[in-house]
Parts: sequence; C-alpha cells; structure tokens
Amino acid sequence: MARSLAQRGHEVTLACGRYEGAETGLAGPFLHGRREGMVAGFRVVEFAVPYRNAMGLGRRLLAFLHYAARATALARGQWDVVIASSTPLTVALPALLGRAAFIFEMRDPWPELPRALGGVPGPLLWAMERLSTAACRRAAAVVALSEGMAQTARRRGAAVVHTIPNGADLDLFGPHIAPWRPDEAASHEVLAVYAGAHGRANGLDVALDAAALLRDVPLRLLLVGDGAEKPRLMARAAAEGLANVTFLPPSPKRALAGLLSAAQIGLFLLAPIPAFAELTAPNKLMDGLAAGLPMVANVPGHAQRCLEDGPCGVCVPPDDAPARAAALRRLALDHNLRADLGRAARAQAVRRWDRRLQAASFCAVVEAVALAR
Repeated sequence: MARSLAQRGHEVTLACGRYEGAETGLAGPFLHGRREGMVAGFRVVEFAVPYRNAMGLGRRLLAFLHYAARATALARGQWDVVIASSTPLTVALPALLGRAAFIFEMRDPWPELPRALGGVPGPLLWAMERLSTAACRRAAAVVALSEGMAQTARRRGAAVVHTIPNGADLDLFGPHIAPWRPDEAASHEVLAVYAGAHGRANGLDVALDAAALLRDVPLRLLLVGDGAEKPRLMARAAAEGLANVTFLPPSPKRALAGLLSAAQIGLFLLAPIPAFAELTAPNKLMDGLAAGLPMVANVPGHAQRCLEDGPCGVCVPPDDAPARAAALRRLALDHNLRADLGRAARAQAVRRWDRRLQAASFCAVVEAVALAR
C-alpha cells in the first residue's frame, strides 16, 4: 500500500517496529532507538521495539505501548493523513493524539477476538473497547478487511467505512517461483504447508490430530512460524512419534514463496471459535491461493465461500480432525484433483485477490480523506 501511494506521487513514511523474521530493507545501525531510510520509493522509520509471536500477553502489551509512545512523536508531525493499521490496537493512540486526519485500518477486530478466545483480563478488554470505539468515531474513514469487521466499525459509530479485503502479491507467490523443499521432506512426499502464528487462536493441535491419522499416506505436514504454543506442539509431536510433521522457523516472504511453490496443499487453520467465521481475513489464505495450492481450511464463513468458488479447496468442520485427515488423504492420493483445484485457486487469486486491485482502492480512500481535509 505504501509503495502504491508513493507511485502515485505522494510522500509516504511507514513506521514499524522490529518483528522477528521480518525484513524492512534497512540495514544500518539504530541511533537513539530508531533507524530510517528509503525503501521502494518511500521512507521507512524502524523503531528498535522487538516483537515476536512467542511473547506472552504482558510482554506483548509492553511492546505495543512502547511502539505507540515512539510513534506518537512521529504522528504529531505535519502530515496530511495518518494511517493507523491495527493490530495491535494501540496504533490508534498515535493517530488520536496527532494533528492530522486519520484512517483507521481494522485488520482484526479488538476486543471481539480476544474476548472470544478468552484468557484476557476484563479491565484490558474494557480498555480495548474504549480505544477501538474512539478510533472508529474519530477516524475520517475506517478500512475493514471483511464485511463482518465493517459492520463492527459501523456499530461503534464509524461514519465512513470501506471494505478492502486482503490480497496477494501475484508476482511473489505463484507456480512460476523457484521451489525449495526442506531436508526432512522425501522426494515422494506430498507437502501440506501451514505458515503463520503458532498460538492459541490458531488451533494447531487439530493438525497434529490429523497427522496421527495419516501415518500411512506419503504426506508431510510443514508448520512454519512461531508462537507461544510452538514448544508444546513440538513436544507433543515428538512424544507421539509424528514423523510426518516438520516444524520450520518463521521465513521471510520470498523464502516462504519458494516453499509454497514446492508444496502441493495449503492449510488455513484457526481454533474452533464461531467469531472467527466472519471477523478474520488472514492473508495466508490469499497467499496459498496465489501460489496455486488447493487449500484445506477449517473456518466457515468468508474462507468457506472463497474455497467454494472454483472450487479451489475443501472446508471441513472447525474441530473435526478425522474430516481434515480425510480431506488431506484424498488430495495427497489424487494428483488430478489437486491439479484442478490448484488451477482454480490461482485463477481466483488473479481475478479477485491481486493486491494491486486492493492497493488502488486503498489509495482512493487515502486521497479522498486528504482532499476533504
């Protein structure tokens, strides 16, 4: 989005923290807790605020607040528009404290999802509710990734709401990318890849449940990423002798694109929580479709409708490990079915999820807010 704004002639600054495994394009030293430089035609300001998915709730909150404090000074500069892209929800603080008109991008609805997942203290949920409501009411426009999120923003008092879904980089992800396979993968094995966070919200135990039912199939599950649940999941796989499961560390996007190019099946998994059906829009689903992979998902609603279009995958009940194992078994053993679904997946990505389409819509929203100001 930043690159597209810059290509349209706007002066763009993107502020970020230090997410483990990510690449910002900056390589110089940090001075006074920040470094900056030009990347792809726009300015990047990277604050020395470390973050990784394996952090607990307390450390995450401190990282979010630390970033908000550093970004507030930047947001109070002479800008025409400030864009606050959440999560984390605390990015709304710099926007609310700044002088410019701002756009609130809702990539996850807080506190709805933390409340549905459970384990978050009541006072913290109350604070999230107040902050999210203030952001929706004060924003010149809200950009939501799904219609369910858009409805949430309207209920909170947002006057102008645009639904711009996640997309995929069709140049980065696709069958044209050079493939690579991990050393553990035998040449005859079909690879099914999940790439994303390993937390409670992702419900990856059901993937291990399915793996236990697929020991007789030439199929390997690759779980790529990090999170608080990863050590426990690895210990469980070892204890149960799940030799058909391989855990890989987080990978930069380009490396992940090569892995998806080598895979035959993509996995989109979330914990069995009803709120996830319409209030999530993970880009891992779009990346898999762009890579031309038949997808196996366990999330009804938005994801299921995507997979029925083509069709380009299979959606099974959220917590039904035997159904997931049956879907994986069928795809692993039926090359023609995989090929048909994979072609439909890539076609859908080209038709609906080309990130350039989303970027054009996003730029139009930003320009309308700037013009109104």
